[in-house]
Amino acid sequence: MPNSKYRMQNLVPFLPNPSESSMSMHRPQAVPTIQISNDRVIVTEWRFAPGAETGWHRHAHDYVVVPMTDGELLLETADGERRAPLVPGQSYTRNVGVEHNVINPTEHEVVFIEIEMR
Repeated sequence: MPNSKYRMQNLVPFLPNPSESSMSMHRPQAVPTIQISNDRVIVTEWRFAPGAETGWHRHAHDYVVVPMTDGELLLETADGERRAPLVPGQSYTRNVGVEHNVINPTEHEVVFIEIEMR
């Protein structure tokens, strides 16, 4: 699958600790769809069914997230878990090197657009 190969190159997967990752093995995977990929940006639509996750990864680029739906994300990080509310159209940015597993803890689909700057 082209999207999976691409994601492996730009989101570096890793397992931080076997005890932290054991629960994630039973979750469905979030679905990335690359909309644009050129020498300046990568634009990906992420769709999370209820309970879906990205898997642990490290971001290789600075990025902007534009939520398309409301909801909440559960972020598993090396420092523990935290929850992040999503408001449609209310963007936020993160720097290169962010390491986490992103999970949809809600009972409805969550969708956002991720824009990575190369």
